[in-house]
Amino acid sequence: MELRAFAEQVLFATSLEEKLRAPDAITDEYPGSPLVTPDAPGRPQQLIFKPHAAGKSEFPGLHELEKKSERGKLLHFFGNHELLATELMALVLLKFPAAPAAFRKGVLQTLKDEQAHTRLYLERMKSCGIGFGELPVSGYFWRRIAPMEHPIDYVAGLCLTFEQANLDFARQFARSFAAIGDDETSQLLEKIYRDEIGHVAYGLKWFRRWKNPNESDWEAFCRTLKFPLSPQRAKGLSLNFEGRRAAGFDAQFIAEINVYSQSKGRTPRVFVFNPFAEGRIAEGKTFNPTRHQAQLARDLENLPQFLCRQDDIVLTHQKPSVEFLSRIKSAGFPLPEYVETNNVGDLKNRKLGSLRPWAWGPDSFDLLKPIFASVTGEKRDNEKRFNPKIAQLYSKSWSAEFLRRIISSKKESWLCTENEIGVTVNSVEAMLDAVATIRARGHHQIVVKEAFGVAGSNALRLFEPAILPAQLRWLENAFARKRELVVEPWLERAQDFSIQLEMTAEGLKLCGYTGLLNDARGQFIANFAEPHHHKRIPAKIISLFREPADISNRLLEFYGEVFSALKIELRGIDFTGPIGIDAFIYGTESGALKLKPIVEINPRYTMGRVLVELMRQTFQNSFGSFRLANAAQLRAEGFENFPAYAQMLAEKFPLQLEGEPLPRIRAGALCLNDPATAQVCLAIFQVSRAAAVIFS
Repeated sequence: MELRAFAEQVLFATSLEEKLRAPDAITDEYPGSPLVTPDAPGRPQQLIFKPHAAGKSEFPGLHELEKKSERGKLLHFFGNHELLATELMALVLLKFPAAPAAFRKGVLQTLKDEQAHTRLYLERMKSCGIGFGELPVSGYFWRRIAPMEHPIDYVAGLCLTFEQANLDFARQFARSFAAIGDDETSQLLEKIYRDEIGHVAYGLKWFRRWKNPNESDWEAFCRTLKFPLSPQRAKGLSLNFEGRRAAGFDAQFIAEINVYSQSKGRTPRVFVFNPFAEGRIAEGKTFNPTRHQAQLARDLENLPQFLCRQDDIVLTHQKPSVEFLSRIKSAGFPLPEYVETNNVGDLKNRKLGSLRPWAWGPDSFDLLKPIFASVTGEKRDNEKRFNPKIAQLYSKSWSAEFLRRIISSKKESWLCTENEIGVTVNSVEAMLDAVATIRARGHHQIVVKEAFGVAGSNALRLFEPAILPAQLRWLENAFARKRELVVEPWLERAQDFSIQLEMTAEGLKLCGYTGLLNDARGQFIANFAEPHHHKRIPAKIISLFREPADISNRLLEFYGEVFSALKIELRGIDFTGPIGIDAFIYGTESGALKLKPIVEINPRYTMGRVLVELMRQTFQNSFGSFRLANAAQLRAEGFENFPAYAQMLAEKFPLQLEGEPLPRIRAGALCLNDPATAQVCLAIFQVSRAAAVIFS
């Protein structure tokens, strides 16, 4: 029988008997002319592809395999995949008659293997009481591979993608079937696994022959796949390193695919780290961060990966290294897809769920504007993503006025009064009047802050009896630039903390409470989280009061009122997204402790929110901290560079994971940005069983 006639039989036959029959002798003397790709292969009526949205059959989970019906359903999935592979191999023989004879011979042999696999699956699913075609079947493989324009598209799409993924699935399910005592199916999957190694090796051989010799296997693979296919489709639930090495993949390829991520169906959210929104709001496009600030932002640009899910996208100037991502993955964190900010326009042809910048501001609005039309996961007026009303939320003046309304009727002894709330001024004269008023009340030390400013900067302390000439110049310059200033008494802080919220269409959701450590200038150093942080104010805060049991409930009640009032404000300006509230406990001259419940409200992600999300990956009842270490601190501790410091952390605080089926961090330290590339800052997450380790 001629190979062309055999391929036509497999591709166009409408009975399984014909599609799965192969003659003993096949010649390839008359390959014929290239076939125009049909819309679908010929199939029995019950195995015709269903429309995308009609009658979708869910893939069974591993935990359901003890049920005979679920085992049959899984085998039905696998049987359809093998039949599809058979049909696609027939198609490649018909589409590319001029391909090398050795290649066509290899395709023929693999096609016969796939026919045999299909027959074996038919037998096993029958033993489970399932007939082939009783469940809807997907044509996904066909839609993705059939449009191939060159044989390299076939080997990249089928051999190196779907068959490579089967190195994971076949091995994993073989072990799962063995675990429940179904040895026959387990042995079948082990046979298919061994065959699959050969099929992938065959595809890899030809892929290397046809790819650009100046590209690595990985580079060529990523370039050859056509969206929506991606390397994410080439792996299963867990990566089988052994099978890939046996198939001939090199170490770089295996390392790259291990950390690769892209959505396989869910519309991804898009995250980006833009920590200078306040600066852009205050100064417009003339704002320029200092060299140190800009490098710090570059060092930490991957932080949003800890806010998102595996299917999401993080925009960065450069993708983190494979070695760094491998360490993050080994700690149990899902990895997102990385897209370079210069290539954000490439996302215009993708469906996106939502946009999640660190902060909505002029910078993120301009960066993400090209992909507004691609967002399908939320119905939103694009101009409402950022506008002057939302810009006002960033103002310390707005936070002060909101707090004043909240506590105007409160007389709690543990709560600050209106006298401790900042006053907004717009001139030197108004500022001098505010200072005089505050000092007349007994507060001689005063702090003046620009209403808009990057955390810890744009502030002035007035501790001297009289305003110094340099301080007066600072004030005059601020007013000359049309800046609003907030004047407030300096309070001796006993402990800072923050509250992390999320404003959604349904309302304002509490995400968690974290303790907060700032330096003398108000810049972030670290924060910490305790067990039950998602619903309780840290015990370290509560323990400062004389009657901690009583104050805990009263604080929660009070903040419940704050959240209700804030929700009304946010809804009124159509704001959705993350919200952080900074607060602190301070001491008075009498020795009493009081709460300033709102220092400022941040309508953006914060380091406290990062910690709340990091804690999701910890074992129950763990304590956690998130801190930033700078180069000066490293040198003071005797370390030459960030890699040396990271090595010490790994040795002194090795990661310990516990729990099944998904282990979580029980103890240890993890660097959250790459020590090998960090220039000014290293972010560190540390977990412990005891509070003493975190608070030391």
